[in-house]
Amino acid sequence: MVEDVYQFTVVKENGDTYSLDELRGRPIIIVNTATKCGFAPQFSELEAIYQKYKDDGLMILGFPSNQFKQELSSSHEAAEACRLSYGVTFPMHQLVAVNGKNTDPLFKFLKKNSTSPLGSTIKWNFTKFLVDRQGQLFKRFAPKTSPKDMIDDIQRVLEKPY
Repeated sequence: MVEDVYQFTVVKENGDTYSLDELRGRPIIIVNTATKCGFAPQFSELEAIYQKYKDDGLMILGFPSNQFKQELSSSHEAAEACRLSYGVTFPMHQLVAVNGKNTDPLFKFLKKNSTSPLGSTIKWNFTKFLVDRQGQLFKRFAPKTSPKDMIDDIQRVLEKPY
């Protein structure tokens, strides 16, 4: 039985695989992204939050998904677009499925552990999951929620000891 996000292995856009256990004790924002989505300007807000709080331990992980037909054809192209268009420096990962029979295991875990009224599926790009220092889902945020509106919750998670 999976108890926290640290039990998952993920793949960066360049093909490097790593365990989320490397991030143990750090709050994490996990977000499904799409560079051609109307919410793509949230990349800039996420990057600003990352720059402000990364020295406090916050990590942001972007997972591009083309399930809503708004992503480029490869993980590398998507990551490059994020860097060039929005200045993203937080890690971007390989394209993943966030719904359906091929759902990435990390996103299955996040959806299963969400008590959000948003439901058990991801309805659109830029659904954001805030994970606490213990690797537990703290809160799920809707795609339309501005990352700036997450700051109070981010600060709460950062203030909690490991």
